[in-house]
Amino acid sequence: MLKKLLNISLIALLLLAASGCKKDKKDDPDEWVAGSDFEGIARSAAASFTLNGRTYIVGGFDGEKRLSDLWYYDSSKRNWFRIVEADFPGKARNYAVAFALNGKGYVGTGADGTDARRDFYEFDPATNKWKAIADFPGEARYGAIAFSTNGKGYVGSGTNTQGDLKDFFSYSAETNTWKQVMSLPGTKRANAFTFTIGDRPYIGAGRSNGIYLTDFWRYDAKADDWVKLKDLNRNEDDYKYNLKREYAATFVIGDKGYITGGSNGQVLGTTWRYDPNIDAWKEYQAFKGTVREAAIGFSLGDKGYVTTGRNGSLRFDDMWIFTPNK
Repeated sequence: MLKKLLNISLIALLLLAASGCKKDKKDDPDEWVAGSDFEGIARSAAASFTLNGRTYIVGGFDGEKRLSDLWYYDSSKRNWFRIVEADFPGKARNYAVAFALNGKGYVGTGADGTDARRDFYEFDPATNKWKAIADFPGEARYGAIAFSTNGKGYVGSGTNTQGDLKDFFSYSAETNTWKQVMSLPGTKRANAFTFTIGDRPYIGAGRSNGIYLTDFWRYDAKADDWVKLKDLNRNEDDYKYNLKREYAATFVIGDKGYITGGSNGQVLGTTWRYDPNIDAWKEYQAFKGTVREAAIGFSLGDKGYVTTGRNGSLRFDDMWIFTPNK
């Protein structure tokens, strides 16, 4: 009997010690830390692309005027640099899209304050020169999304004064031509989010006719087809989340995609990670800066970055760096 009591006491002590050693999540190191402020004018709805370890930001809106300046962030120097001789050659705009392809950056569509745009331009970092390429063949638009995969750039969805859109087009740099591909299934939309993990682009959320959407899709470029994934809102006993929003910032670290910020009637600061292996989301530490929408998100190495954006009439130039705790 005494031996049994001693064994029970020992187990209790071990459990107590284990619980005492368990780290409380609130004691984890911050996943978000302040980085080097964006050196240009505070802005929202800029476009960005990443080439050779540098992320470039172009255009946007400062609350009074559209912009056309070009900047890049060098993570090895932890600082921002303007390419003075390389202002965007088209009309200054916000809500444009951008993608990187074959070592060059591409920027087009957007809104210039009067009209929606369909012109497109290529940036060569070797010469710091822009050149006009073939116009986007769909309707002029803003609030679209873009990505590159399988050797081509893709642009689709968005909106204009006639309404929301869901068509998609691919761009071949070799032939300087566009080709219509399979439209995004489901609802027309603007201001959706996208990220690409490996060679697989993912697209979700956005808004259509005032309704915040919750569908989530993966594009298969080789088959020119869309695969529907689990919706962005679930409410089960052991698994709850709601990621419906527009104007979110995104980045990819390793084989996981992340979204943060945006708005769904109110401006958000929540941060979520998507695991494509199990088609599931996990919440991470909320954004530490002022919550915002229409910010730029990008990744360099094993870190995610968020800069610029807006909250009401406020525009931002601070930058925050995200490193996920395991």
